[in-house]
Amino acid sequence: MARKDRQQAKNGAPYLSLELRDRTGSIPARIFRDVDVLGARFDRGDAVEVRGKVERFRGALSAEVTALRRIEAGTFDPAEFLPSAYRSVEELEGFFEHLTREVHDAGLRAVVEGVLNTEPVASEFRRAPCTRAGHHAYLGGLLEHTVAVGTLVGEVCQLHPKLDSDLLMAAALLHDVGKSREFTYGAEFAISDEGAMLGHLAIGAALIEPAAAALDPPRRLALLHCVLSHHGPEAAGRARGGGSGFASPEALALARLNALDASVKGALERGLR
Repeated sequence: MARKDRQQAKNGAPYLSLELRDRTGSIPARIFRDVDVLGARFDRGDAVEVRGKVERFRGALSAEVTALRRIEAGTFDPAEFLPSAYRSVEELEGFFEHLTREVHDAGLRAVVEGVLNTEPVASEFRRAPCTRAGHHAYLGGLLEHTVAVGTLVGEVCQLHPKLDSDLLMAAALLHDVGKSREFTYGAEFAISDEGAMLGHLAIGAALIEPAAAALDPPRRLALLHCVLSHHGPEAAGRARGGGSGFASPEALALARLNALDASVKGALERGLR
């Protein structure tokens, strides 16, 4: 159930205006009878099973719901309701493994593999969306976005060979790992308590730090700085001062490449705003 609004008809009678959604799309719906009885059975975000009739209303299909029951969490696969990646997850996984092999520094590669190939992060990272309603807002969206940013890293490092390609690639593959614990899954994406209180930057740093403990301190700090500042230096608590605010060219590059993929994907999916 993507939307639930109580409204009033012209004759004064209450009705519920709904949006029903599954992985194939969505349809507007209304409940005109037993409004209070049926409305008490569910909330927005619940998975529901409905009966009714579909008809054309103002040139578009609409459903009138006559019976409804809430489906209990844990008794259904969220993938039945949530949008999924357009690209093959197996294909994306293959690209991701290739990008991991592009991290030639053994210490940094061990961090990437230690974080992203260890359960439960491995599975959650590969199924998570990147956002709830913005760019890559579907199952597998986080993996798709990460592969895109990693691919851009490969290109920019060829153009600018002075960049530390191992550091930048490792940071690109890890930059959004905190999103593996930022969402919950039901009939729609929601934010976990951890995600709401800490955010994916802090969660990501907490996931990376134990795996990065064996790195030389300057290397570990450089990696964490890239990850924590990929939304800008202010997000990492670092004031800009008179310069860019980034501590390294790699951190600046990651922030720009992340924003490039996010903004272009958003424009292609939702139009220019």
